[in-house]
Amino acid sequence: MGIFTSLFNTSNTKERALPLFLYNTLGRKREEFLPIAPPKVGMYSCGPTVYDVAHIGNLRAYIFADTLRRTLEYNNFEVTHIINITDVGHLTGDADGGEDKMTAALKREKLPKTLVAMAQIGEQYTKIFKEDLEKLNIKTPKAFPKASEHIAEQIAFIKTLEEKGYTYELPDGVYFDTQKFPAYGALGGISKEVEDELTRLKEQIGKHSNRDFALWKKDKKLGWESPWGMGFPGWHIECSAMSMKYLGKHFDIHTGGSDHIAIHHNNEIAQSEAATSKPFVNYWMHNSFITIDGQKVSKSIGNTITLKQVTDKGFPPFALRYLFLTAHYRSQLNFTWDALSGAHTALVKLHKAFLELGNSNGTINADYQKRFHTFINDDIGTPQAIALVWELMDDKTIEADDKRVTLLDINRVLGIGLYESYEQMKKMLSGETKKVAVTEAPKEVQELLEKREEARREKDWEEADSLRHKIAEKGFEVSDTEKGPELHKQ
Repeated sequence: MGIFTSLFNTSNTKERALPLFLYNTLGRKREEFLPIAPPKVGMYSCGPTVYDVAHIGNLRAYIFADTLRRTLEYNNFEVTHIINITDVGHLTGDADGGEDKMTAALKREKLPKTLVAMAQIGEQYTKIFKEDLEKLNIKTPKAFPKASEHIAEQIAFIKTLEEKGYTYELPDGVYFDTQKFPAYGALGGISKEVEDELTRLKEQIGKHSNRDFALWKKDKKLGWESPWGMGFPGWHIECSAMSMKYLGKHFDIHTGGSDHIAIHHNNEIAQSEAATSKPFVNYWMHNSFITIDGQKVSKSIGNTITLKQVTDKGFPPFALRYLFLTAHYRSQLNFTWDALSGAHTALVKLHKAFLELGNSNGTINADYQKRFHTFINDDIGTPQAIALVWELMDDKTIEADDKRVTLLDINRVLGIGLYESYEQMKKMLSGETKKVAVTEAPKEVQELLEKREEARREKDWEEADSLRHKIAEKGFEVSDTEKGPELHKQ
């Protein structure tokens, strides 16, 4: 790492000239980030439930968390980042309804309902998840704690709540009594739809209040022994128990998708602060979800897209990262294959232009660095940062070696692969991600292709994607290159 220290002065003794502002869901406003014990920062991100492959909507949360971590490190903070692995206890309904997602995976894959088989499933999808993070250039966290390996900590946590009078027992499990925690719901986000589902489950299960949630679910056939009988911990308790083990009872930042706000994260706050009688987390940060072709991403709908599907279509993972960075993390993003194709084309162009700058490093341009720093310190303003990159590339007044090192400095946060040694970059520039083009096609296909190009020029991505589907129906795929679109026989 010597090159980074010498080029960018990453020492934590460097003065933090610009304040860092982050949107805190807890206060529903943009706040200056002030860590508990500077320069150290504790950061926890809700990890995947490893019953299946994570889709690109899931992966947006980790690209966001990684960009946040890189921003903190750019500001010379020392980040301890934890991403948990949920391999037990997450029911198909976040509000304690349905069956455990891991046992559902056992049924799907025709495996016996045992802890050994569940561990095998978990390990299989954990491996894929970690590989996806690496491909997306997401920095490895300090730890990936598994829920199944922290059962003792979760039982101890529940016993503390029990001793303090925050629990009650029903035939199916142990529940947290939210009526005894008046501050419940600090994050908000509890919509009428959520309330209706909670009310339905209250009547079904017999909970005292519709907002009460499971700390331990009983199961005579599968699970771990506990003071309340065999079973498994509730989904919410694992994050409190593991985050406190690795980061302490009070830490700086907790991240996750916006879908976690209403139930999961409100429950985490309630049980944690009830157990410790002190604040749990200072900054709660949430990324918005993505849609695919205008529809909500859902396995039940069947419109999920995995990173493997992205790469199978010839796109490098960096293109997905770049696409996600062009939208603010709190903004909903509509994914289409044409939008990804546009991001890929732009990234290839950027990488080629970067290589043309040569191998010598000059001096970071102070004006561009300050503007970049201002953008990312304003609640992780990656869209403005991406625009600044292109402004810098077009700036004829900046010498090539100065431009190069300034881009490398910016890349420390964006993480879009501006290094010649990156294998993805080599493949993109050598054309390995392209398929063999078809030189001749029926007239109707050529006409559809021309209409699609017109839609792309007008930035009408939905129309362009619709035309892509029509071309596909004719037996052809489209790849967008710097020389223009290419047709490929399916």
